[in-house]
Amino acid sequence: MKRYLHEIVNTDLATKMVVLTGPRQVGKTTLSRQLMEGYANGQYLNWDVRADRAILQRQSWNQRAQLLVMDEIHKMHGWKGWLKGVVDGRSVGQALLVTGSARMETFRQGGDSLAGRYFAFRLHPFSVREWAEQAGIDPGDALDHLLVRGGFPEPCIAQEPVQADRWRQQYFNDLIREDVLEFSRLHEINTMRLFVEVLRERVGSPLSLASIARDLAVAPATLKRYLEVLQALFIVFTVQPWHSNIARSLLQSPKIYFFDTGLVRGDQGVLLENAVAAMLLKHIHFLQDGMGRTAGLHYIRTKDGAEVDFALSDEGQLTQLIECKWGDNSPHRSLSRFAGLFPTAEAVQIVHDLRQEEFRNGIRITSAAHWLAGLSA
Repeated sequence: MKRYLHEIVNTDLATKMVVLTGPRQVGKTTLSRQLMEGYANGQYLNWDVRADRAILQRQSWNQRAQLLVMDEIHKMHGWKGWLKGVVDGRSVGQALLVTGSARMETFRQGGDSLAGRYFAFRLHPFSVREWAEQAGIDPGDALDHLLVRGGFPEPCIAQEPVQADRWRQQYFNDLIREDVLEFSRLHEINTMRLFVEVLRERVGSPLSLASIARDLAVAPATLKRYLEVLQALFIVFTVQPWHSNIARSLLQSPKIYFFDTGLVRGDQGVLLENAVAAMLLKHIHFLQDGMGRTAGLHYIRTKDGAEVDFALSDEGQLTQLIECKWGDNSPHRSLSRFAGLFPTAEAVQIVHDLRQEEFRNGIRITSAAHWLAGLSA
């Protein structure tokens, strides 16, 4: 099963180091091993494997390996400086792929020591487009499957629903017990777990850390740090409100979503909104990582409560306004309002249960599944 980043990563490996990040168990190792099949001589080294760690520390890997894959090296002390030396001293013609999650994402904020030496990609779970292509099914069937199973490979591919449920429970426990400990202290784990449980029920709503802090009897600053940890671990992501003044935008409340829709607690509409948010983020990250675009994902909300679920931007200008509905094909009032305020942006109302596509009040009302299948990834 070839993932959507396979070809573009393979092309970039010919010119620079590639850094591949993403959630735990999203398929980074599988993609790496599939890429190795295209090289006559490749070597895979995982920092978590003791024998591999010794090779990495000695730098005694095969210098003739055409592709060298290093996994989880962000767990090494001083890994950024070490990796710079590896990149500069590698054998001529040797491709280098570095994979990991969590702290590896700090490449994007980690200074200029590796500037110009790498391309970075973020691997996401399956979307409607990718799953429909992989499974050879209609986008509608693909969306319904993803709403039940989520887009992570193992539960998505599982033969029985119970296998997917068992995977998700173990996945959630491992994330909290193991990965969070990379960032937090042991006594904080229970509070972190409670925080995640609260977030599972607040998907799609403006997030008030102060309110949750009161409920959990902790300081808002503590929850702010917890949220940063959950984002670094690719458990949740936030969607910021759109505003032409970026500084003002950051002062407003973000909305919270999960990379794994299966972790969300809510009705069908909430599950659909989370799934759409995750697929839009995948689309935006592909445009950023693979095409060098300055695309962004936002939502719009006014003080009087008028809101549009999502808004896409490019080069600082809104390009699309998107409202998600399970079965309502009547033009959404707020979407109509903002369509008038942003006439150059396409206004789209995507509906799960829709009999006929329409164009009303300046709004394209269309099938959610088929619209999602048209995204870039």
